[in-house]
Amino acid sequence: MSAEASRGWSRLTPRYAWAVPTNHLADATSPYLRQHAHQPVEWYPWGDAALSRAAAEDKPLFISIGYASCHWCHVMAHETFDDEEVAALLNESFISIKIDREERPDLDAVYMSATQAQNGHGGWPMSVFATPDGRPFYTGTYFPPEDRHGLPGFTRLVTSLAGAWVGDRAAVEERADTFFSAVATEARFADDLAVKSDGATMPSVAALLTTMTTELAERYDPKWGGFSPAPKFPRPSLVECALLAGSLPEVNDPRAMEMALRTLDAMAAGGIYDHIAGGFARYSTDAEWLVPHFEKMLTDQALLARAYLHAYQVTGNESYAQIVRETLTYVLDELWADEGALYSSHDADAGGHEGSHATFTKTSVQAALTAAGLEEHTEEVCAYYGIEGPATFEGSWIPVRPIGAATQRPPHIEAARVALLDARRRRVQPEVDTKILLEWNAMAAAALAEAGRVLGEERFAAASVQILQTCLGLHTRADGRLLRSASLGRTEGLAQAGDYVWLAEACLQAYELTANPTWLGQAVETADALLRGFWDGAVDADSIDCTAGGLYGTGHDAPVVLAASKDVFDAAIPAANSVAASTLRRLAALSGDARFEAAAQRIIDRSAALLAAQPSAASDLVLAVIGGALGGEVVIPGPAGALLEVARRPWLPGTVIAHGALEGSPLFEGREVGTAYVCHGQVCDLPVTTPPELEGQLMGLLRTTPR
Repeated sequence: MSAEASRGWSRLTPRYAWAVPTNHLADATSPYLRQHAHQPVEWYPWGDAALSRAAAEDKPLFISIGYASCHWCHVMAHETFDDEEVAALLNESFISIKIDREERPDLDAVYMSATQAQNGHGGWPMSVFATPDGRPFYTGTYFPPEDRHGLPGFTRLVTSLAGAWVGDRAAVEERADTFFSAVATEARFADDLAVKSDGATMPSVAALLTTMTTELAERYDPKWGGFSPAPKFPRPSLVECALLAGSLPEVNDPRAMEMALRTLDAMAAGGIYDHIAGGFARYSTDAEWLVPHFEKMLTDQALLARAYLHAYQVTGNESYAQIVRETLTYVLDELWADEGALYSSHDADAGGHEGSHATFTKTSVQAALTAAGLEEHTEEVCAYYGIEGPATFEGSWIPVRPIGAATQRPPHIEAARVALLDARRRRVQPEVDTKILLEWNAMAAAALAEAGRVLGEERFAAASVQILQTCLGLHTRADGRLLRSASLGRTEGLAQAGDYVWLAEACLQAYELTANPTWLGQAVETADALLRGFWDGAVDADSIDCTAGGLYGTGHDAPVVLAASKDVFDAAIPAANSVAASTLRRLAALSGDARFEAAAQRIIDRSAALLAAQPSAASDLVLAVIGGALGGEVVIPGPAGALLEVARRPWLPGTVIAHGALEGSPLFEGREVGTAYVCHGQVCDLPVTTPPELEGQLMGLLRTTPR
């Protein structure tokens, strides 16, 4: 039986499995695009066919950007794009292009800049009207079919813009030039920031975290945690910065620790966390983390698992470790592909109804428990999961827990949870986005490797290695160039900076997990390809030009859409430059390649002005700065045993652990088997051979002042 069949859902897209393709999306690798293949709109994927036709017929573009698990994307698809009248209007006056933002984050970023410039906000579905060469002249997000809630109806909007293209072309072109200028300005932001940062003094770790804590405190919700009003999105790197501000000896801010732990506790207690199957929804619609949009993204599981893992390392609270285990178990149980990698997401909707697969009533709880012989626990189980009082979602209840309640369940409650999960799986299930993205899989592999290492979970460790082996085979072109997205037996789309940097990070984590020098070699090879393909400056085997520096989002061999940019700000996914600053520096320590250290430092230096003024805008880069200041090397040659267990216990940002076979890394040179060596910068502590001695030295790695 396939993995899909065992979970009750199909590799196909059930919503449209019956439909006859009517446009150009049927052969797309993206399930999101294939969902629209039956519609009367003559959709094209982004590419030469659409752009050439637009130029030849002098027709503007309508560009719709979304993703498979996006609830409002489905709403607009059904309300608007299924409509024959709307389709006729679009087909007559526009060339329509559908883009999966997860396959093409570069295009999404470009058009999001324009959308935010016009509207002050953005989101998905994103709706962009553009000239035949791709310059946007009108942007928005969701539009209803007719005027509603202050939004123009899509029919009226299309008619008006088509008329403007024909009757007032000069004004449209002028507007397109304005938006192009805004996009170009946004694309230059990182380089403009670098000019401002030249000569700027980078704050100390203590000053950086103090400023960060002050910023976070101004946005913090003291009752429910989190750093924004509703809708609330998890921001793992903000939590991790607060954890460090609360735990590092040089800062030791109890306010920061309270913000971090309250946020983690509230998210793990609320409906944004799936208490029955594990894993986190994308975001909460309210301030209480109670009612999510129910889609689950692979990226959120990977990033949040690492945040909870680090909280466990800092506090020793087993509840955080349990959240890590449950989240990653959900990933392996529900998103595992037969190919040996991970699918991208679960939809918010099931059978056309949002959240219907995940909510309960007292009646449905009783039925599930009765079938499992646990009926006598119905009242207790309902009370445990908050299935009482007023319904919390469309006449049903979203399982929750009180904030701070222990996550460890009594045996009969755990048996009830298993029964509820079994009952859930017999319902109509949400669709799964079955594309395998290199960046997202590498992100998950890194989380699995780190969790396997810290928690001693062999299943996580084995899965991380399997994912990497699969992706290296699946996503590597014959000439060695990495590709981004795989589906239906095909892999397409040039990999972007995020794909390369997360693959390097995952391989580095695999090396620290397994001590297999093959993974260190793969990390070095990937990082070298990253710099050669994306760095702004010359790179050869021995040197790197850091005059300009920074990583472009797309490779030098990829066509530029409107403007090439270097991401600085972190969003749902950390900026590639931020991840690179951390990964390259640690890889430099393990490999001895000075180019990696130089590139990491240049990425950080380019943002010194931003980090001094507003560090919360680039929290993943803050983590890289802290890792650079704290990070050291722990070297344990040969069989490591109890010494390795001690080295893996604390969260030591920026520190690398080299152990096992005396090959692969120059850190092993001159070192004796059975001995641990702790170094920071160019200074090493005395070699030690006992766990207590090593434990004391490791605590020194949490200080940036001279030891």
